[in-house]
Amino acid sequence: MIKTEHLTKRYDSLTAVDDVTFRVQPGEVLGFLGPNGAGKTTTMRMLAGFVSPTSGRASICGHDIEEDALAAKASLGYLPEGAPAYGEMRVLGFLEFIADLRELGERRRGRLDYVIARLQLEAVLEQTIETLSKGFRRRVGLAQAILHDPPVLILDEPTDGLDPNQKHEVRTLINEMGRDKIIVISTHILEEVDAVCTRAIIIAHGRIVADDTPQGLATKSRYYNAVTLRFQNAGQLAATRALIAALPAVAEVEMSEREARLTCLPRAGETILPALSELAARQGLQLEELHLESGRLDEVFRNITA
Repeated sequence: MIKTEHLTKRYDSLTAVDDVTFRVQPGEVLGFLGPNGAGKTTTMRMLAGFVSPTSGRASICGHDIEEDALAAKASLGYLPEGAPAYGEMRVLGFLEFIADLRELGERRRGRLDYVIARLQLEAVLEQTIETLSKGFRRRVGLAQAILHDPPVLILDEPTDGLDPNQKHEVRTLINEMGRDKIIVISTHILEEVDAVCTRAIIIAHGRIVADDTPQGLATKSRYYNAVTLRFQNAGQLAATRALIAALPAVAEVEMSEREARLTCLPRAGETILPALSELAARQGLQLEELHLESGRLDEVFRNITA
């Protein structure tokens, strides 16, 4: 597992990470979230052994990151921010170099073939890294992180710079690997948390302010169990808004004329979907969509980190 206890990092008068404690078990994909400057990258760098903590402890698969640093790093694949690499090296040469550093032995050829195919790098193997697009550099960085098939992966913005198709491929790969590995990903893309994470930690001002499943966090949203009605045209909006607002279980109705949409927020503990479905049928509303919301992570994130 990954285990941190009161992990703290100070730079002179600035406390970047402040008394952070958490554990991550095999099979968990942990999303590490926070605004810029919250301490996410510093925490990940400490876990990866690139930055020493001011105080506190952390271990990777039972190996202390400072007292048993080599064993901890051998258990770890790390994709840092920006995916730095040797720009003058060709992609294949770089991956072969990493394979030699990792002392893969008989597994060398098989692992190289796997990461090249899985990250779709065949077309750029003979290019130098400095000539690659940002997306391909990111894929090469991810390839080196998973090359030795480590039990723990720490990935800082793994889909940064990828196009939608590439993001889908990387998220699929993370989901596959997450079944038996420990994966920690830092991301600003909240849809990515829903797509790949089984758990999310939100950090702000260096401290953990939330630790829950994505679904659990979403229940803290004022839009949890809200219902959105999208109309074929805006003609019925005003009259329907008044009818819905009169329902006892409805706390608020938001209206967008431009999108011909009403969003109905329930009172605490109430369920409003059946009543709205019945009202729509009774009034003969011309709807394009009637949608039950599961909560909005972006709203929860803003409220928690403000």
